[in-house]
Amino acid sequence: MELALREYFDRHLEFVLARLPVAAREALGKISLYVDDHPDAELMVELGLRHPSDLCGLYTGTPLPARSVDGFGELSDVIHLYRSGIVAASMDRNGKLNPFPLRRQIRITLLHELGHLHGFSEGKLESLGY
Repeated sequence: MELALREYFDRHLEFVLARLPVAAREALGKISLYVDDHPDAELMVELGLRHPSDLCGLYTGTPLPARSVDGFGELSDVIHLYRSGIVAASMDRNGKLNPFPLRRQIRITLLHELGHLHGFSEGKLESLGY
């Protein structure tokens, strides 16, 4: 992904992060957030993805409702955002990228992945609009 597009994306990500609800910002402050251009080849195979732009984000870890005192030593929670997927989902029919759809998709992806942290299923998140 070209540097100018990366910088454009990251600028809008910072805009979105600053405007998330306090509870969402607090939750993000307790877990790692990585921003990558696209998922790696191994993850694409594991998830059965055909194109790098098919994935906007990914939560890995143990959802809060599934944790117990026996979970000591588990890997920490991580949210990955994938620029290529978010950008592809944000483009208009003419392939133009505008700031408002980009910010909307970044926000939806962040809140979707935070929903997984809280134990929400894909179906539940979709019914909530995420």
